[in-house]
Amino acid sequence: MADDFDLLVLGNRIRHARRRAGATLADLSERVGRPVPYLSQLENGKVEPKLSLVGDVAAALDTTTADLLDTAPPNRRAELEITIERAQADHRYTALGLPHLKPSAKTSDDVLEHVVALWTAYTDRPAAPPTSDEAAVRARAANNALRTEMSERGNYFAEIEAVAARALGAAGYSGAGPISERVLTELASWCGFRIERVNHMPRSARSITDRRDKIIFIPDRGGLKIRQARSVVLQTLGHFALDHAETSDFAGYLRQRIESNYFAAAVLAPEQAAVTFLKEADEAEDISVEDLKEVFYISYEMAAHRFTNLATKHFDIPCHFLRTDSEGVIDKAYQNDNIKFPTATDGGHEGERVARQWGSRQAWNATGSFLLHSQYTVTDDGEYFCTTYIETEGSRNSHAIALGTPAQYASRFRGSDTLRREYARARELEPDPVLMEQWQDSAWPSAAERSHVLSALPPSSRQFTPFPGIDLLDVYRFLERQRRSRRT
Repeated sequence: MADDFDLLVLGNRIRHARRRAGATLADLSERVGRPVPYLSQLENGKVEPKLSLVGDVAAALDTTTADLLDTAPPNRRAELEITIERAQADHRYTALGLPHLKPSAKTSDDVLEHVVALWTAYTDRPAAPPTSDEAAVRARAANNALRTEMSERGNYFAEIEAVAARALGAAGYSGAGPISERVLTELASWCGFRIERVNHMPRSARSITDRRDKIIFIPDRGGLKIRQARSVVLQTLGHFALDHAETSDFAGYLRQRIESNYFAAAVLAPEQAAVTFLKEADEAEDISVEDLKEVFYISYEMAAHRFTNLATKHFDIPCHFLRTDSEGVIDKAYQNDNIKFPTATDGGHEGERVARQWGSRQAWNATGSFLLHSQYTVTDDGEYFCTTYIETEGSRNSHAIALGTPAQYASRFRGSDTLRREYARARELEPDPVLMEQWQDSAWPSAAERSHVLSALPPSSRQFTPFPGIDLLDVYRFLERQRRSRRT
């Protein structure tokens, strides 16, 4: 297709034709043989299809290729939505720190006309000089928008669950317990790849995929434990199972990472098996992330994430997830239970510190590194129950994983009989004015170095790469060495 082809217009014309034909994405998926996630990205202008696929789509929707390739939006509504989508990719919009706006069917045309008119007026102003950290602003805005979307859908991605279920079926998964090494190998084969463990991987990469020879390289057993290796392989396979293409922006990179991680969790703790297990625990009022971790042989963090995927969809339990360091500094956060996390001016949570009364900080005071710490926390917005686990990967990488829910759901969880209750309302968080006066001019703390979710993203002075944090030269040299060794 032409380099200047407008993918947003194409996507809107395909969506318009599909709706006119009364077809769902699932219907179109069956007719053209492409996964629903790929078709969704196609309609959103995120991927460029081959001309042959456009022809298949046209035939499936009883229209013509020429109609889909028309350069004009199908109607005024589509034109407004395209304008708004383009506006949100503009650095001037991301600098505002606003969440991503995705017009729904209930959003009236008048509202969209107002938004477009306001954006036009805003951009007609004299241009302001760019910020010195524009890349970080864009990255955090994209991260905030994705987190909002995850909260709104209860962190449940039906389309990825379906792909994972198909992959497990093709690999011969028995339907219960952790997947075996054989199933993992068969699943890789289903995606068209084989797995090789090697020495001397580039330090900046957890895995490297040779797409030409269809090999996924991972460190040998001395460099990557079995549980970690399964996750790394499946996160890599997730990109191919979900038809990800190399992305050119931060939002695309973050979305692909979330989707590939979700795919890995959905394979390692399959939906049907995990829901059956959790249902028995729920009936016994004994839900425990620790048990989910042991039954499916996954990390505590992945088990907690996986519970957030399934809790609201299958059990009507709203919840929240936090990963923090020993000082309560947030690295990852998710919620759909209306808990109020500490929030920066741009709407982000990463790098903010939770109050000392929260379980994420109280757990560090418990005796022993691996104890589960359960408590109730009373905030201005309500009372919450949470269980926190200290996960250690070496003294420099220890972190707290907390999973919580409003107090009215607590009885369904193990540890809900705890007598621990902390108060973190505004009046308990106010600093002692006498103490402040005594020390405000006498203290000079030095902050510890920390690594957060967005730290792998390149600084604003560099061009964006679809593989942030990776030394591509090292990767290319590694692949060449492997290729030569197979020839000798």
